[in-house]
Amino acid sequence: METIRILQVDAFTDEPLTGNPAGVVPNADGLSADQMQSIAAEMAVSETAFLRSSERADRRVRYFTPSQEVDLCGHATIGSFAHLRDEGLEPGTTTLETNVGTLEIELDDDGTVWMTQDAPEVREVDVGYDRVADALGVDQAALEGASDDIPLAVSSTGLPFLIVPITYLSDLGSADPDMHAIDELAESVGATGVYLFTFDALDRESTLHGRMFAPGAGVPEDPVTGTASGATGAYLDRFGAFDDDLPDELRLEQGHYVDRPGVVRVRVDGDVRVGGRGVTVLDGSLTVPDDEADEILEA
Repeated sequence: METIRILQVDAFTDEPLTGNPAGVVPNADGLSADQMQSIAAEMAVSETAFLRSSERADRRVRYFTPSQEVDLCGHATIGSFAHLRDEGLEPGTTTLETNVGTLEIELDDDGTVWMTQDAPEVREVDVGYDRVADALGVDQAALEGASDDIPLAVSSTGLPFLIVPITYLSDLGSADPDMHAIDELAESVGATGVYLFTFDALDRESTLHGRMFAPGAGVPEDPVTGTASGATGAYLDRFGAFDDDLPDELRLEQGHYVDRPGVVRVRVDGDVRVGGRGVTVLDGSLTVPDDEADEILEA
């Protein structure tokens, strides 16, 4: 048996018990993939980040949902570096090795963490509004009315998401998603999940309000999603959603419909950067079975 330090950090917020909770294991060098997966399942938050040493960057990270490893996670990265700041990391730029490559992380004096995401890839998809509406449990006309200038598309800045605009906040809030249908829809277009959004936001300073569903990755509804927010920023830029005058910084609300409100800041200036703060709400230890014990249990 091995005992490790583990934390829960609420990301994209500076208020405890809001935003998106991430598991953070600050020293995961001795853990196998099976052990990391078991820890993520035990934490039962959307993603847990495992920080490791790297020969190519200042740090290495691997991300696990309760059911599988994923290549990139925004909120767990923000949470990890919010913790490292608490431990004495100085403001400035550092590098992070991920499964999608080495990324730059910037830490501002005020504690905001900026994550440079992977190069954007955006492609329109030929999928019927009727199928999307049925999967999300929304009115088809509300989707078609919002998509005159910005189509259904899969956008990725590290993880691919089907980006779906909808007309009003009331349409977004009344969505009644069919998780099985969403899983099949996302798989059919090569996406990790579906990001549903409206420009009809709660806060006048916000650009839009979103919800993200990724049941295939073990995350039925994610409170506040950094990778999907970055992908949405790239999508809005690609389709000229602001008449080719994209704001210097986008503010994406999310999480209100699962009682975990938070805000993701997105900057698109060639690179796509996602920013936010985080607050540690749990700091403790976890006992992890060794691999041999896991094999016996699985036999």
